[in-house]
Amino acid sequence: MNTLDTQKTQDSLQGSLQQVLALLHRHRLVENLVHKQDMPKHTLVESLVHKQNLRALQKKLDQLHTADVAYILESLPLEDRLVVWELVKAERDGDILLEVSDAVRESLIEVMDTHELVAAAEQLDADELADLAPDLPQQVVYEVMDGLDSKEREQLQSALSYTEDQVGSLMDFELVKIRADVTLEVVLRYLRRFEELPDQTDKIFVVDEDNRVQGVLPLKTLLVSDPDALVEVVMARDVVVFHPEDDSGDAAQAFERYDLITAPVVNADNQLIGRLTVDEMVDVIREESDSEVLSMAGLKEEEDLFASVWDSVKNRWAWLAINLVTAFVASRVIGVFEGAIEQLVALAALMPIVAGIGGNSGNQTTTMIVRALALGQLQTSSAMRLWRKELGVSMVNGLVWGGIIGLIASLLYDSASLGLVMTAAMTLNLMLAATIGVMIPMLMVRAGRDPAMGSSVMITACTDSGGFFIFLGLATLFLL
Repeated sequence: MNTLDTQKTQDSLQGSLQQVLALLHRHRLVENLVHKQDMPKHTLVESLVHKQNLRALQKKLDQLHTADVAYILESLPLEDRLVVWELVKAERDGDILLEVSDAVRESLIEVMDTHELVAAAEQLDADELADLAPDLPQQVVYEVMDGLDSKEREQLQSALSYTEDQVGSLMDFELVKIRADVTLEVVLRYLRRFEELPDQTDKIFVVDEDNRVQGVLPLKTLLVSDPDALVEVVMARDVVVFHPEDDSGDAAQAFERYDLITAPVVNADNQLIGRLTVDEMVDVIREESDSEVLSMAGLKEEEDLFASVWDSVKNRWAWLAINLVTAFVASRVIGVFEGAIEQLVALAALMPIVAGIGGNSGNQTTTMIVRALALGQLQTSSAMRLWRKELGVSMVNGLVWGGIIGLIASLLYDSASLGLVMTAAMTLNLMLAATIGVMIPMLMVRAGRDPAMGSSVMITACTDSGGFFIFLGLATLFLL
């Protein structure tokens, strides 16, 4: 999909959202008017108007893709969200619950009774049910499992035995496999027996009599090769395989690196037990990206945009409290130099520049380090070399940009000494920011924590306090 097609799709989605908002607004407006009228059979009239207004909204929702309905639900306040959710056809409930964010899913599940949840879950495949099961009440999961056949129950239990960051929890059990000692003509006849192939089928897995993976037969190879050729002659033997214990983030990077659409999942004996598909890997990449952005801002989890005040407070209070403490420390640093600021008022105007540039530079370093750690490109043994490189970058930037702002400061306040202090302070604070920017993520990794967690908050705190101390300290030493 090119940029123009993507823009058209986004415009269409926004248009659908605006139409739903307009229908909801009209529904509330008409209902309020009818409710205020005093007429015979008022209850009957009100009920008819209610159904008529919601019929147009339901018709619009029926026309939308499942993912688009999920997007609209995430974009609505809770009251409107529940109105729309009631209008969604029951057979679409399970697919939509899979598409919405965790926070919105929780708000929808809260208003569904056990019967509705069981009906929604029963529509899903084993791998999809494994994604949804952690958010469902245990009673619902037990009822759904009782309704599965032995094979599906075994698949679900297998998927649930792995944590959400392992490949095993993302396995798709619908796949096509063949033997290597048959001809392509036999394979074609075999495929024609299917009503439809599993989604994202780009290759067929080749196994031996013990179900061990021998290779893969890409569909494009199947279509253009001699029908009389044996599978073992034309199949690809160099196969990227995964194990259920593998990290899902590493698997997603492999999909991106090797341009995969599907890949086999094998056990310790190289036996085929499932497959990974690109749609699951795209979800993993998006979730990791969202989690990284939220972590850097100090948010513990994805937050429903229209969550209650209390829920939002619980998600945000911890790092705000830490930020408050660090801001207080920064203020006390300034308080130590109150006498210097009183003697040279220019210091008060210039010190935010030093602190602000340091915070920006530190966040750049931290972002680069966190990304390298996420991609597996940075090892602990390389941290010292990277730190020296970042010190060099910060020193050059400090001398160049610190020199420019120092020159401006010396012209504004007619003091060459102030300009030199400004240059030195900015250079030293940028070097401090580089050190902190490398150190914080590495320490987080060593402690077994998310390297992005609160890094932005901590970088800003350190560079603010450090910048104030360095600048005001140098000014006290050399200007006063």
